[in-house]
This record gives sequence, structure tokens and C-alpha cells, in this order.
Amino acid sequence: MSGFTTLTGKAVALDRVNVDTDQIIPKQFLKRIEKTGFGQFVFYGWRYLEDGTLNPDFELNQPANQGAEILVANENFGCGSSREHAPWALQDFGFKVVIAPSFADIFFQNCLKNGMLPIRLEKDKVEYLLKAAKNQPYELTVDLENETISDNKGFSVSFAVTEYWKKMLINGWDEIEITLQLDEQISKYEQHQEETVAK
Repeated sequence: MSGFTTLTGKAVALDRVNVDTDQIIPKQFLKRIEKTGFGQFVFYGWRYLEDGTLNPDFELNQPANQGAEILVANENFGCGSSREHAPWALQDFGFKVVIAPSFADIFFQNCLKNGMLPIRLEKDKVEYLLKAAKNQPYELTVDLENETISDNKGFSVSFAVTEYWKKMLINGWDEIEITLQLDEQISKYEQHQEETVAK
């Protein structure tokens, strides 16, 4: 995974509450065994019309919103089933950060484990961002190192992230890579155990 310390990118608004994981990535697309390739199916029921063409009324299909890396959503984002495919799909579509007043806990953890930063902000701060992001072009700067979000219109707010996940995200590590960094200590421990059993 690739990490980041500061991200400046286009932010788009998805002003809907209780967006569940089946809306993020419908169940019929969960048969793939890779982590990639899910972006084409993200928000499928909203992005496409019945004839398979793009729905021009859906927020993320509008030309001004193309290329966004920051998604501003509303309350209880990522509710529903615990499918890890939801952050995979959002990432594959191009999002690196999701901002909302609240998230489903499992979705929140799945984002962090897959290198995407979910940020909880107070409702009034999110309302400002939702409104601002509806008027493109609109960019936000997410400074992970200093835990701040700002725009060029005077808006600035702090957010919280645990030191463990902050370090993981900045370095682009996942939990397997963290374990592999301890390979030497693990090998020494295993050797010690073998020697102890042999005695």
C-alpha cells in the first residue's frame, strides 16, 4: 500500500444518510477474489440506469466531480454488512479519504486496515463540507501528520486518529507488513522454542 502524510485533492459530496455497504458495492459483485477491480461497481445501483448507461443525476457521475480523492458523506456511512469489499471498491474508484459525522464501526476499521483514512467530524463541520463540495472545483488538504483538514476559503478543523493507525497510514503498512518487520524476533523465538523442546 502507498502511504501519505498530506493529501490535497478534490472533495465531492454524497449527501445521503445510512449509506450501507450493499449500496457501496452490491452483493452480486463480490465473487472476485482480488482486492482490485471493484471500482467499476461502486454505488452501482445509483451510478447506472436500468439500460446500463450512467445516471447523469448521480453525484459522482457529474463531470465536475470526476477525479475526486476525498468523499464527504453523511451520518452512519458504511452501515450494513461487514464486507471488506466496500473500502476496496471506494479505493479502486480513487478515494483515499472519507469524511462523515459517523461510520459503522466495522466499516471504519476495514478502511484503516486497507490504507484508507476515515475521518469523523462534528455534524456542523460536515454540513459545511457537504455544501462547499457541491460547488466545484473544491479541494481539501488533509494533513495526516498534524491531523488537520483545511480548504482555501478559511475553513480548518482538527481530527483524531490513533497513533497506531496514523503510523500505519503514513508508512503505507498493513498488518501483515507490521508482522513481517518482526521476522527476526519471531525466528529467534521459534528457534528458542525448538531448543527448549529438544532438551
